[in-house]
Amino acid sequence: MWEYYIDTLIQNNFRVIVYDRYAFGKSSQPWDGYDYDTLTDDLKANIEQLNIKEAALVGFSMGGGEVVRYFSRHGGKGISKAVLIGAVTPFQLQTDSNPNGVPQEKYDTMAEQIKNDRIRFLDDFGKKFFGVNVISKTLSTPLLHYYRMLCSFASPRATIECAISFSTTDFRSEMSAVNVPTLIIHGDEDKTVPIEITSEIAAKISS
Repeated sequence: MWEYYIDTLIQNNFRVIVYDRYAFGKSSQPWDGYDYDTLTDDLKANIEQLNIKEAALVGFSMGGGEVVRYFSRHGGKGISKAVLIGAVTPFQLQTDSNPNGVPQEKYDTMAEQIKNDRIRFLDDFGKKFFGVNVISKTLSTPLLHYYRMLCSFASPRATIECAISFSTTDFRSEMSAVNVPTLIIHGDEDKTVPIEITSEIAAKISS
């Protein structure tokens, strides 16, 4: 999905580094390790291996949690700015202390759909994700199918485990650890990660 931004960034003299999370793209597919601590430790390893300093760390959707956890767990080493795009932070799940969150039943249904017919789920989810319907054609059908294909290559186990991680991890107490200038971007019609329970709250916590 970053394909359409990389060239512009490089043309403006930025060094751009993108990497595949465990079990996605060309990365390995271990059975476990899809919790935010493990994923953020991978991020730290990349930053140290590549000797990254003064970087802008960008996290989209689930990746927003990795940005926040990197600051709370590893002190934000090497990072001078952060960007949260449609991020799941600070907390999505409906609980007594988060009554406006997404009910657990919705995530349980998602997990069942993935188990029963993962490709059908990806097809339906992709249309919802990009806002594609009878009236709105936000991207071409071939491009939509291309993204579905990329998602289909991911480990089925990882697909479910990552959904569990981003839906149940509470970052509310960690938001203050992000101590660099942070840009928050979020669409107000996001049906996957509702802005009202995520970025609007994140902006208030961070201000």
